[in-house]
Amino acid sequence: MEVDPHFFRHESGRLVAALARLFGVHRLALAEDVAQHAFCRALEVWKVRGIPENPSAWLLATAKHRALDVLRQERTVRSLAPELSRRLDVDGELANAVDDAFLAGSIQDEQLRMMFSCCHPRLAEAAQISLILNILCGFGASEIASALLVERAAIEKRISRGKHTLAESKTLFDLADAEFAARLTTVRQALYLLFNEGYHGGARLDVVRQELCQEALRLTSLLAEHAPAATPTTQALLALMYLNAARLPARVDAAGELVALYEQDRSRWDARLLTRGLTYFDASASGAELSAYHVEAAIAVAHVSAPSFAATDWAAVVQLYDRLMSVAPSPVVALNRAIALGHRDGAARALGALRSIAEVERLASYPFYPAALGEFELRLGHLDAARQHFGAAIRLSRNDAERHFLEKRLRSAGH
Repeated sequence: MEVDPHFFRHESGRLVAALARLFGVHRLALAEDVAQHAFCRALEVWKVRGIPENPSAWLLATAKHRALDVLRQERTVRSLAPELSRRLDVDGELANAVDDAFLAGSIQDEQLRMMFSCCHPRLAEAAQISLILNILCGFGASEIASALLVERAAIEKRISRGKHTLAESKTLFDLADAEFAARLTTVRQALYLLFNEGYHGGARLDVVRQELCQEALRLTSLLAEHAPAATPTTQALLALMYLNAARLPARVDAAGELVALYEQDRSRWDARLLTRGLTYFDASASGAELSAYHVEAAIAVAHVSAPSFAATDWAAVVQLYDRLMSVAPSPVVALNRAIALGHRDGAARALGALRSIAEVERLASYPFYPAALGEFELRLGHLDAARQHFGAAIRLSRNDAERHFLEKRLRSAGH
């Protein structure tokens, strides 16, 4: 039996969340140290005795025993987590309190509380995502920097400042707090951005990028299992993630090159994830809520329901983008609407829409704006203009995969 190479990272978030309940979020470093101790012990023991039948349970037991030792060594547990102190006031038994913290249901609740804590309103979105990746997903600063295309030093500062903000709270966010609904909106937005970093982000499409999508799915699924958070909007977000994740296997070819939607082999789409996405999409229609996630999920449904790119119902897609522009307008949404309009009404109409995008300057560093201009100029036979736009897109490309894809489009324009 072999352990998945990402096993320890996956387990890290569960352990740290449980340990933070015991030590207090203001002593998060101690929780991380105890989790690291469990991982080190596993490497030592498993090398000699072999991997246990249930490695997750082994790690939990090791972390639990270490936590109990640490607490017993403390002169007073009242210097630790206020929640633990209250528990001891009731029954006075340290071992029982530690056991309770490591129950499956408790660990799930603590992961949720940690997620909500990471989305503190005083933290910028970038810091929230970095904290989630570090604490709940077990990514190190170097991995996060690589995934988000940010210098490692900047990521380290985000994490440090974020943990300082958490420490000032003393306790993890209370899921029964009156601010739950407001914080839920922030949590969903952070998870949406996390998924998009993996799906649309600027880094190379490697294992780390896939992992971002998987972690966003895992955490959003955890959110949907908590009744107060399992709203139609949460289900719409989860539907969107599943439907887009299902297409990931076809987004790159065997050589690691990007594959446009119109060229994708749809047989490579993950049928299991598609089914889950459609199930959550149906569930999201159960209430009166209509969020941007609902509309984006509906657009994804339109794409995955079509037997081929040519058979896509572009009229419906344009209507959905019109609705999205009314719910959550942005230059990127306008760009995607213009592309859909081009597939419905032709290249000239698309170019007009692209050139009339409000706040188009916000797309100045986005390679797929000039790439879209190039595509529709190419369709009209305007080769010089197409080459100019593809050249501009190549200069803005953020990685080799994007550059190679855009160079291929440039060659199609006769360069």
